[in-house]
Amino acid sequence: MGCDAMQHAWEISSNSHEPGRHPVEADRAHRNLRSPRVSVVVPTLNEAENLPLVMARLPEGLFEVVLVDGGSTDGTVETARRLRPDVRVVVQSGRGKGNALYIGLVAARGDILVTLDADGSADPAEIPRFVSALVAGADVAKGSRFVQGGGSADLTRTRRLGNRALRSLVNCVYGTCYTDLCYGYNAFWADCLPALCTPRPMYAPDPAVESPLGEGFEVETVLNVRAAKGALKVWEVPSYELRRIHGQSNLKALRDGVRIVRAIWGECPAVATRYSAEAAAPPGSVAGILPSTLPAPDRPSVVEVGDVPRLPVPEAAPDLPDLPDLPGGPQQAVPGAPLPGHGSASNGRGPHVP
Repeated sequence: MGCDAMQHAWEISSNSHEPGRHPVEADRAHRNLRSPRVSVVVPTLNEAENLPLVMARLPEGLFEVVLVDGGSTDGTVETARRLRPDVRVVVQSGRGKGNALYIGLVAARGDILVTLDADGSADPAEIPRFVSALVAGADVAKGSRFVQGGGSADLTRTRRLGNRALRSLVNCVYGTCYTDLCYGYNAFWADCLPALCTPRPMYAPDPAVESPLGEGFEVETVLNVRAAKGALKVWEVPSYELRRIHGQSNLKALRDGVRIVRAIWGECPAVATRYSAEAAAPPGSVAGILPSTLPAPDRPSVVEVGDVPRLPVPEAAPDLPDLPDLPGGPQQAVPGAPLPGHGSASNGRGPHVP
């Protein structure tokens, strides 16, 4: 999948949802609650050593596993196909985690989409928790390490403080009550994809250069913010973050913290509409609501009210008669002024008769 795949998810997705629509009650009513098809999207870059443990803990009954490879050189794709012959491998067209997730979400065909890290930090055995929350009524089920039942074995003090500060900022700006913001374990219904993959209006990225979800580790923050902006039902699911099995993470606290703040700033409606007029009201969003501006019709020769025709209103008032000569020379009548002998009575209710 090359640059041609970098389009809006609802334009090329095969999830059978109406293009360009945010989830509404009708969409929720038609969800497959009895036996939803679950797609797991796994972005990878040189994760061959981690995949055996990750694939082994995937629950049974999944509809598909979509592995997005970012150009691995350690045999990641071959290992995935050996461990799971039915895995779908998608080649990443750009760079970064955000780009990989977007490519995988677009390619997924299930009713429920789950994002899962390939380094072993997210436990695949917790997927049924997320699916249960979605079937119970949530639009988005986001993992949280800071609710009862959650935790982390890999969260440093710096990352914990940074997550707390960023979470407080998002809760203040968007009126949310998130307990965790920068965690990559999330699941949502596929019909929510249009609301979550709307391009960032402040930057207006070229789809061939930057994905609508961003490029790096700000992708989780973007998803959470857009879920709030789209008025989606977000339920937090307790999750325990494990240590990375092999290798080192590409996450840099300072660099990625700046990217997250930039994403929060760019997603803020008050800021976004300043950079993009379409962000206030996308084309077609008010179709049929506001009255259309039509040219004024030509004045008819006869105006009909009910069954009684009326004569047309004259275009201009007729010439007023000249007043008789008075001391001081001839005078012209002034529109609205009483004529001689036809002044108003003192009580203002009728003509004055001399």
